[in-house]
Order: sequence, then C-alpha cells, then structure tokens
Amino acid sequence: MGRAASLCLAAGVLGLLLCVLNQLTAAELSPALERAGVLASLLAVGLMLVAILWTRAVPVAPERVELAGEQGVRLADGLPEELAQELGWGSQMLLTATPAAALLLHWRGRTLLRRGVLASDSFTPGAICERAWSTDKPIGLVNLKLYPGRDEFRGLPEGIPSVIVQPIGREGVLLLAGWSPRCFSRSDESWLEGWSRKLRTSLEALPASSTDAAAPSAAG
Repeated sequence: MGRAASLCLAAGVLGLLLCVLNQLTAAELSPALERAGVLASLLAVGLMLVAILWTRAVPVAPERVELAGEQGVRLADGLPEELAQELGWGSQMLLTATPAAALLLHWRGRTLLRRGVLASDSFTPGAICERAWSTDKPIGLVNLKLYPGRDEFRGLPEGIPSVIVQPIGREGVLLLAGWSPRCFSRSDESWLEGWSRKLRTSLEALPASSTDAAAPSAAG
C-alpha cells in the first residue's frame, strides 16, 4: 500500500504540473480549455488526497522485540489428562494464531502452564491482577514499559512489551504476552476470554493436590 500511495501522489503532482504548463503555454484560453484545466486540476488534487489518506490509514506495524530465552512448554505435574490436552491445544493455538510470544496460566497460587518464550523467574500476582479479579474484566497493557507496576510480570520473559491480563474467576489469571506494543486485536482478546471461560470449569474441579509446582515438559 505504501508503494501504491507513492505512485498515486506522483501521478497527482505530475498531472497538476502538466495542467498548469498547458494553461501557461496555450495560445488562447478558450472556455473549453479552461473547463478542461479545472477538471484536470480537480483530478490531480483528488489523486494527491487519496495518496495522503492511504498513508495515514495504514498504520506502521510495531517492531517485534527480540526476547532472550528458549522456546518451550512447562506444564504442572499431576494434571488430569483431559485438562493437560486442553492446555496444550489451546496454548498452541493462541501462540500460532495471535502475535503472542508467551503464555502463563496461574491458578490457586500455582503456575500450571508456561508456553512460548520461557522465563526463569516465578510469577506472583500483584496489584494489576487484583484489579482484574475485582472487576472480572481483562486488562490490556499495550506498552508495558510505561506502567510502573510492570515488575509484577517478572514471570514472563524479560523485555515483554505488551500483556493481556485475563482473570479466571477470582482464583486464577491467564497472561498473554505479545511480541510488540499494541499488537493484540479485539479478536485476540475475545478468543483469550472465551478460552479462559472454557478452562474455568475444569480448573475449579481440580483437587488441591493437582496444582503442584510446574515442571518442564516437551519443547514447542
């Protein structure tokens, strides 16, 4: 679209210059020539306006941040097979179908799942997660470096630029971290919210012994 806008702008400028040159070099300004000049000028200006609108309408894609850490998945031991499969399938879909770099599921004080770019630090919910629980609504942090509470997300890879905090009832939270600032769409947020609601029933049925500390699993 950027090349098309440039060509459109160039055509408009060239057309306007040719129109002016034609008017200046004409032996006589007849009514027909004047009408043609007006129409040509309007066409040239229209092309330039379209080029400017194209340039403004197409946002520049945010630059993807390089994150340190290996790609993999860590799943808590002792989870029911059905839930483990659901976590594996759902997390893989989120990482492949959205601009997410990492995902973390925290439930009843334990981290049950990490996937994507892995971090070594443990995760402890803080004020931002508490606000998400109190409102029962997701919180989108579109540029994490601008938020003073970003230290809450040390359990995610260092340097993560954006995070969606999706509450799961008042006992859990699902974090989706993006590769770049403002990278998540409304569709991504809706998908994350829908998956969290689906998980909630299975998570609430877990006995306390099923939420032991997370351990490394297969890389992905």
